[in-house]
Amino acid sequence: MIDLAHYADVAGLDVIEHLRQLAALLKGKRVIHVNSTQEGGGVAEILEKLVPLMQQLGIDTAWEVIHGNENFFMCTKSMHNALQGNAIDIPKALLNVYEETNAHNAERLREKLEAADIVFIHDPQPAPLFNLCPGKRGKWIWRCHIDIRHPHRPVWKYVRNFIKDYAASIFSLVDFAQPLPHDIFVVPPSIDPLSEKNMDIDENEVASVYKEFGLDLKRPIILQISRFDRFKDPLGVIQAFQLAKKYIPSLQLVLAGGGASDDPEGEIVLGEVRVAAADHSDIHVLALPPNADRTINALQRGADIVLQKSLREGFGLTVTEAMWKGKPVIGGDTGGIRLQVIDHHTGFLVNSPEGAALRIRYLLSHRDRLEAMGEKAREFARDNFLITRHLRDYLALMVVLVYNVEERIELS
Repeated sequence: MIDLAHYADVAGLDVIEHLRQLAALLKGKRVIHVNSTQEGGGVAEILEKLVPLMQQLGIDTAWEVIHGNENFFMCTKSMHNALQGNAIDIPKALLNVYEETNAHNAERLREKLEAADIVFIHDPQPAPLFNLCPGKRGKWIWRCHIDIRHPHRPVWKYVRNFIKDYAASIFSLVDFAQPLPHDIFVVPPSIDPLSEKNMDIDENEVASVYKEFGLDLKRPIILQISRFDRFKDPLGVIQAFQLAKKYIPSLQLVLAGGGASDDPEGEIVLGEVRVAAADHSDIHVLALPPNADRTINALQRGADIVLQKSLREGFGLTVTEAMWKGKPVIGGDTGGIRLQVIDHHTGFLVNSPEGAALRIRYLLSHRDRLEAMGEKAREFARDNFLITRHLRDYLALMVVLVYNVEERIELS
């Protein structure tokens, strides 16, 4: 069971007291979060922790998940890719499925949503629910977890029509936002330091997991944990590994992750990765189940370097997870990774497989620098990206909206 008091050991007693003071202003309010999947992906991972913590603070909080068929998720995946910049034109038939699916979910959820004081709608999948709940009495907030700084314009125009009348929008970075006729807030995501994925575990457990997957902890290991998604560039990671291995023959690569129920492309990309890795005995492709949190924890703790060589990235929770475990991160120079990886301090930002290979070679040849970067990374994660900060930002935002505070504030 999640206990807010336990976070005092990590974040400090003053932080917990501040959360209680903010929550007292929201006593008696009904809050609902809505997204499209209960497991897989960063949004579900965050809500799994945030919702119980809000409840423990005395706020009546619920989490609802919309249901859809394969065509619905095919549409929303295309929408996701288009909003991140791919020139994808979504067929009218799929857009009809998108709207009809939201209408069906509105029938199921309308009574709850209309009675709520605050509704958080996460990403484009459930965005139309706002217009499908005419009796709503609360403030609705659109929480965008992706980078839409350069969206494919026809798709953005379509989605914008569903969200323009919300009370506010939240983005992970200032640069991610698009102009909207309502208040815009900036709230970076976070990790839960006490979860099974991030809690301290002993060296024996780490060794056991590595043995299970045939990995040698005595040889250098680079690791990328992520969904099998082209934007995560797993094939580029394999190229970087091949380039670095010419100079470090003992190098091993682990590509580990799973899928999300709202991502129909995952199995296709996993197949492409397995083909690319087929002739390399030191490349280990691990398709992990959704409940593999302790396994991921062990893999991150045993690795020498963690990569997140994304081509586009809303934030990248796996970056913060690795930093929390004292690992330097080599990340794609994009999106929210730039907020976490301070180039040459907590890791390196790269734009190509060649750049990633160069940084891998440098860190493995300069172990003192690798360890110093890892220490900086952990402290940076502690100060900026733990769930207590995330919860504080959401509570402060809700207070602003509920009490109609007119002064502009920045949550970051």
